[in-house]
Amino acid sequence: MKRSLLMIYTGGTIGMKQDEKTLALCPFDISQIQEEVPDLKKFGYKIDTYQFDPLIDSSDVKPDFWVRLCKMIKKNYDSYDGFVILHGTDTMSFTASALSFMLEGLEKPVILTGSQLPIGMLRTDGKENIISSIEIAAAVAPDGHAMVPEVCIYFENQLYRGNRTTKYNAENFRAFRSANYPVMAEVGIHIKYNEALVHRPDKWGKPLKIRTKLDTNVAVLKIYPGITKQVVDAILKTKGLRAVILETFGSGNAPTGEEFISAVKSAIKRGIVVVNVTQCNAGKVDMSTYATGVSLMKAGVVSGFDGTTEATLCKLFVLLGRYSDNRLVAKGMEKSYSGEITI
Repeated sequence: MKRSLLMIYTGGTIGMKQDEKTLALCPFDISQIQEEVPDLKKFGYKIDTYQFDPLIDSSDVKPDFWVRLCKMIKKNYDSYDGFVILHGTDTMSFTASALSFMLEGLEKPVILTGSQLPIGMLRTDGKENIISSIEIAAAVAPDGHAMVPEVCIYFENQLYRGNRTTKYNAENFRAFRSANYPVMAEVGIHIKYNEALVHRPDKWGKPLKIRTKLDTNVAVLKIYPGITKQVVDAILKTKGLRAVILETFGSGNAPTGEEFISAVKSAIKRGIVVVNVTQCNAGKVDMSTYATGVSLMKAGVVSGFDGTTEATLCKLFVLLGRYSDNRLVAKGMEKSYSGEITI
């Protein structure tokens, strides 16, 4: 049976072409993608397209954009075997993380990709990224179900779990890294899937549910040597704040001074959820290792385990939207919903 895919162009570098007269970069019509990337025709898939109007620079992405994407996927879910989202690289990891929590019960591939050079440029990485993303989105496992039924990012020959990624390089074609989770597929002459890493439903056939109620009353507080009480208070005493992500040192360490610990304790007593993630590119939070981490644990800080800041933020948005009781949010942060943390 002919595979059917929906390609959604939201904006970003990948969809740009150079005007022949002015040489300025302008977005091209995504409905003409098979003229721009003629090799797509060789697959024999049915590839429909949708283009956001206006297009969105990924630096301008907001939660309502994620809601719009989820509703679009939900509306078209029964009509397609998979989805490919063309997206700017700057916030791609945030969008992939958000969708992984908002698309509950997902059984079809949602592959995000983009490029570092516009598709209309000679040395673009965009064409290969699109071709491989399409092939992965259409891939079928031996049991007849989708090979990768989750939200992923494909970039520069590698397929990542979306909520494990961070944009790592602004200039290299390998823009993303997944430091705490292996790549799910590597693309060379053949596409080699690491099937043991793919999250697959216990039972197939459940309806897709989307969670579109998000609460964004979250702040990120990056810890640094010499951080002042005024800075800490400015964040922790923000009006309406429901959760804070502490970006700490090493395996979850922070200053042990009374002023800092008291400020954190006070925030937690006011009901604010405080989650600890490490600033390190790789590794996990373990607040039991050093005295500095133990102080946070005793204060009631929740471990973010080996999750990224991007995934932790989006997870909080969804859980805060789901629960009015912050105690349930704190408990939820210690669970893995879509493979975003290793417990």
